[in-house]
Formats: sequence, C-alpha cells, structure tokens
Amino acid sequence: MRYFISQEIPPFHRVLLVESGSRYLFENMLAGLYGNHAENERVDLITCFPGLPQGFDATRGQVFRVTDYLGRPARKGFYAHLAASHYDVIGIICSGEAIMTKWKWALAWQVPAKLFILNENGDYFWVDRGHLGTIKHFALYRAGLSGSAGVTTLLRLALFPFTFTYLLLFAAYVHLRRIART
Repeated sequence: MRYFISQEIPPFHRVLLVESGSRYLFENMLAGLYGNHAENERVDLITCFPGLPQGFDATRGQVFRVTDYLGRPARKGFYAHLAASHYDVIGIICSGEAIMTKWKWALAWQVPAKLFILNENGDYFWVDRGHLGTIKHFALYRAGLSGSAGVTTLLRLALFPFTFTYLLLFAAYVHLRRIART
C-alpha cells in the first residue's frame, strides 16, 4: 500500500483491478474508469471468474487468473511481478461476498500502488489518512459493530465465555454420570 500518508490521487496511467466481487459491480466500475480517465495506458485485471467482464479492453491490459498461481512459490513470483510492474492505482471490490478474500488483501498489501475500495453500492473511497473515518465506519459495519446490531454483537461476545463454560460443565456432568452408572 503506497500513498497511505499522502492524500494525493495519482494519475491513472497503470491500473490494477481485482475482481473480488460480483461481476456487475466490476462492469459498472470499468465503464466509469474508461470514461473518466482517458489517460489509461494499461488496465490489468486479476480475477477468478471465467471469461472477461463486459467492457474490458483486452488490448490495453492483461488478465491474470488466480488459479494459475496456486502454491506459495507461484504466488511469491506473482507478487514480485506485480510489484515490478509499477502500478499507480489498485482497485478492489469489498461487497460483503466471500470472493477472493485472501487474495485481495494480500494484493493490497503487496502491490505498491494507491488503493481504492469499491463497495456493493458502487461507491468507492481511497485508503489514505484523509479517509480514516470512512475506513473505520466501513470496518465496523463489516464486523457487525455499527448501528443497533453492534450492541447485540458486543453482548454476545461478552456472554460467550459464560455460555462456553456452562456447556463444558454440562457435558462433563453428563459424561461423568454415564461413567458412574456403568
């Protein structure tokens, strides 16, 4: 993650997009990306889906499939290749779907580029110190700790040790009673 301290938005010359959510979100983002940033020299795509998203210009970018990089040595080489590609911007989708979860966060950490996150509503935000409030709210929402759900989640978390202890004692009681009968 590069540019976390700086709030400056780099030019969109070399962009890496991680298709880690629903394809329709990605296709909508592509249309806006190509329309608003004509200076794109290259837009590369990392995906786990077959085929190409509608609107992706394969002549101006490369497609990487995560299934081609299984195993630790292959992934390390892949991360090194991406780091050496000098991307300006990396975009990931965080839509609450469990698609490429480990991949997207590893790529966000390994690729030295300015990171933006696209959510399920099609909104995006930059990951930098100027958006710490948005990042905090996003993380709390994803963890179930925002709004009224936060109170019940914290209550469940506080009661968990007592519930677990009760269940262990009950299981021990039942098993000891069974052993005593035999």
